[in-house]
Amino acid sequence: MEKNIQPLDPVAFSLGPIQVYWYGIIIGAGIAIALWLAIREGERRGLPKDIFADLMLWAIPISIICARIYYVIFQWDYYSQHPAEIPQIWNGGIAIHGALIGAVATAYVFARSRNVSFWKLADIAAPSLIIGQVIGRWGNFMNQEAHGGEVSRAFLENLHLPEFIINQMYINGAYYHPTFLYESVWNLLGFILLMSLRRVNPGRGEIFLSYIIWYSIGRFFVEGMRTDSLMLTDTLRMAQTISIVLIAAAAAVWVYRRVKGYSKIRYLEKTN
Repeated sequence: MEKNIQPLDPVAFSLGPIQVYWYGIIIGAGIAIALWLAIREGERRGLPKDIFADLMLWAIPISIICARIYYVIFQWDYYSQHPAEIPQIWNGGIAIHGALIGAVATAYVFARSRNVSFWKLADIAAPSLIIGQVIGRWGNFMNQEAHGGEVSRAFLENLHLPEFIINQMYINGAYYHPTFLYESVWNLLGFILLMSLRRVNPGRGEIFLSYIIWYSIGRFFVEGMRTDSLMLTDTLRMAQTISIVLIAAAAAVWVYRRVKGYSKIRYLEKTN
């Protein structure tokens, strides 16, 4: 039966010689929904309607470049021998941690240029970031990438997964952990958590820091199951190392802001 399983076509449609991939469509949809949520919440918090649209004009390209640079750095043994492939992101090879570094750095500079609190922007954007990740992981699903180690079909069936997910996890004669799905579900729970936090009116910065901690905890465990990890050493996975650093850093910043009184400004306050 397995021999007859055909993977989903990663190409959505073609325009002459140009192939449009589902990966790009899904990532684009995630960005569009994330931007809509941020604009909507930004207006409620007293920010100009166009501030997040302007931010995204800078953040999207910078994040993509940083995500690619991050990936290439940790695969330099390969790309040093194939430099022409470095810009070919359509073949895969972008890292979410690189994208986050680029996005946060861009947002910080942008906030200062607009005389708006970075922490206010970050709190508003946090649910948008994580829902974008929820959607974006399905691009990995279409490409049959970001999966875990080998499992049996019975294991996947016992998870009560839809047939189309089980079949898509059949790759080169074997079934694999749908780690893309594990992370997507974890992030969906994180989105619900962050949206709920808004209602309790936490201190400024604490929604964003909660996002960092929540995402990093999930990523640490999911990364341990993946087979395509970027490695810091022969045994140390880069994403797990970064996750631990981010959890510790976010917790430390949280405590520091509380001690210094910076979090006395509440999320629902409209002050800049």
